[in-house]
Amino acid sequence: MLPKKIAVIIGSLRKDSLNRLFAHEVMALAPPSLSLEIVEIGGLDLFNEDLEGHGVIAPPAWTRMRERIAPMDGVLFFTPEYNRSVPGVLKNALDVGSRPYGASVWAHKPAAIVSVSPGAAGGFGANHHVRQSMVFLDMPLLQQPEAYIGGAGKLLGEDGRLNNDGTRQFLKRFIDAFAAWVDTNAARAA
Repeated sequence: MLPKKIAVIIGSLRKDSLNRLFAHEVMALAPPSLSLEIVEIGGLDLFNEDLEGHGVIAPPAWTRMRERIAPMDGVLFFTPEYNRSVPGVLKNALDVGSRPYGASVWAHKPAAIVSVSPGAAGGFGANHHVRQSMVFLDMPLLQQPEAYIGGAGKLLGEDGRLNNDGTRQFLKRFIDAFAAWVDTNAARAA
């Protein structure tokens, strides 16, 4: 059986962000049943319905992102928390992928969310704001285990790799549960 293709969306644009570092760590822990690929979202024009439809062709960056997401079997989101909410770049990607209306590239794709923060709450607010969008986007969301990674900077060594065995074990359980979730939802869709 071919591995399931999973889009990894990172809600931070910094090349060395904690979320990007943790995304790479989780990708390294993934079972062979998953093939994870980062889909960059930083070059997307801000969503504006005037930029598409009624004879107007969508910005090329929107089309490229939609074409990358469409064939994926699932989506794994990594998000920091900005002002107790989701970063604008991530919300913009969700909006771009959800249009044109009735042609959302997100619909029916199993998803999971990891929020990563240097703060103690582990990006709880951002995680839950992304969860709210998943309901409308019709993305079956992994409920357990929830992944809020607080104090994230202290969990990585100077090389940017995990230095905490407990966190590594938790992330391994998380990605294995997500792999099972993707399989469960693939069976439902078949």
